[in-house]
Order: sequence, then structure tokens, then C-alpha cells
Amino acid sequence: MVAVLVPAVVALALWAFAWPAARTAPRDLPVGVAGSAAAAGPLAQQLNAREGAFEVHRYADEDAARAGIEERTVYGAIVATPRGPKLLTATAASPVVAQLLEQAVREQTPKGAAAVPAVDVVPAPAADPRGSALGSSVLPLAIAGVAAGSLVTLRGPRGPRAVVALLAAAASVGVVAAALAHSWLGILTGNWWAEAGVLGLSTLAVSATVAGLGALLGPAGIGVGALLMVLLGNPFSGVTSAPRLLPEPVGFIGQLLPPGAGGSLLRSVSFFDGAQATAPALTLGAWIALGLTAVLFGGLARGRGASAARPAERREAEPVG
Repeated sequence: MVAVLVPAVVALALWAFAWPAARTAPRDLPVGVAGSAAAAGPLAQQLNAREGAFEVHRYADEDAARAGIEERTVYGAIVATPRGPKLLTATAASPVVAQLLEQAVREQTPKGAAAVPAVDVVPAPAADPRGSALGSSVLPLAIAGVAAGSLVTLRGPRGPRAVVALLAAAASVGVVAAALAHSWLGILTGNWWAEAGVLGLSTLAVSATVAGLGALLGPAGIGVGALLMVLLGNPFSGVTSAPRLLPEPVGFIGQLLPPGAGGSLLRSVSFFDGAQATAPALTLGAWIALGLTAVLFGGLARGRGASAARPAERREAEPVG
């Protein structure tokens, strides 16, 4: 079994982590084109020529395009100006996408023409210009959630006590993570308590799921939850690049799992004043509700089963005659 299971787990891990990274490319990536129809039309046609790569949004002027970026409707925009095209990006949304847009515009610029100026509308923090530190925060949160859910499952608190333990652990992780990421490292720049809340919710969504599976399936549920959250949720999250750069349906699935939803929510809260935060917040809330419900009812069911087994054991142990 060891000779079969270990290579199978390795193959799953390599597939989950390496395949999406090796197939990174724009897939219906939302991009804006701003300006008059006569000036912006050719720009939109050039983007649409790359079939399936970009989802073009039209804006009347540069201000509208900037608003679309700040509202997270598009990742960037090309503005047609009297002096030529101008590129708007948002490295806070994804440094990888910003570089991709710069490359796409550069490839469409005629040889000998002046370089297209680029403006970073929502820049990434100076402490994390490439977004690598933010991307690295997903795995520790997933591990913290798996650890909390595992401890609750193995150490024995049931029902409301288990829920209180999970809530306390998630709150502590949120505060500690915000202190490290915001106050010390400076990779988050939004409201401190909002960021701590998002970090705590992300951890709780994972821990509640693992503990819920543990309450329903026993210790085997820990393995199922860990595989789901770490081996799938982490590489499918798209935090290091962008969900629209991952092959489908990986990008879609990743946003339905707590690591991906938590990463998207953290970007919205930290860099975009909460824009586009509703969907990931509801996703985390759904995982938390399902997980805590399983913890409550699974623990009660197991408790009733243990109570019913004890009288039967006593009857078997009683002498006959």
C-alpha cells in the first residue's frame, strides 16, 4: 500500500501544483478599452483577435476606465489618446497580469514607434511589488486551518465546545497574521481589522470544513479535508497569478474553495476598498456554515452513539445467573 499510495499522492500534488502553473495564459481576461469609437475600435479589434484571451469592456474615457479598474471590473485598460495609446494597469490586482498586458501592448506597437506609457492605477505595496509574499500567505492559512480542525477532531471536544474552539483559533490566527503581514511586513495596506477578519474567516472556513468532515467521518475526514484544502485549494487559488490565467475549470473551482475565495477577498479588502468582495465573502460563509453544522450535528450523533453503546457494554459485562 505504501508503494502505491505515496506515488499516487506525489502524482496528485505535482498535477495540482505544476499543471496550472505550466498552462498559465489569459482566458477571457477582463480588459478595458477607452476612448472614442473611431480611436478605440482598432485597439479592441486587436485584443479580440486573440480569440478567447481577453474579455473587452468599452469605456468612454480614461476616468471611466480607471473607475473600472478600481472597482475590479477589469484588470487593466488601454486608453486611446491624441498622443497614442496609454496603458492602465493594477499591480495590486495581479503583477503577473500587469506584465502580461504590457507585453501584449508592446507586441502590437509598430516597430520604431514610441513605447506605450503605462500608469499603475492601483499599485502593489512597495514591500511586495511582485505579489509573491501575498501569494505565499495562502498555504500557511490553509495549514493553520487544517491543524485547528485536526486538533478539534482528535482531542475530543464535541458540539458547541468544538465550535468555540474553532472560533477562538480562527480569531487568534487572524490577529497574528494581520500583525505579521500588515504591521511588520507591510504587504497589506488596507484597514487592519478588516484584514484580520478576512484572515480569520479564511482560516475558519478551512478548519470548520476539516473538523466537520472529522465529525462525520472520523479521523479519515482529516485526510479528506487536508487533500481538498492544501493539495487542491492552494494551487487552484490563483493568488500568485490570477484566476483568469489558470486553465478551466481550475480557476473556477479555485474560487469556490476557501483558499481562493479568501485570497480574492483579502485583495479586495486590502487594496480595493472592498470592491467585488461579496462573492468571496459568501463563499467563505457557506463553507463555515456547512462545516460548523457538521461539527454540531456530527458530534451530537457520535455522542448519542457512544452513550447507547455504554449500556450495551455494561449488560454484556453483567454475570448471568
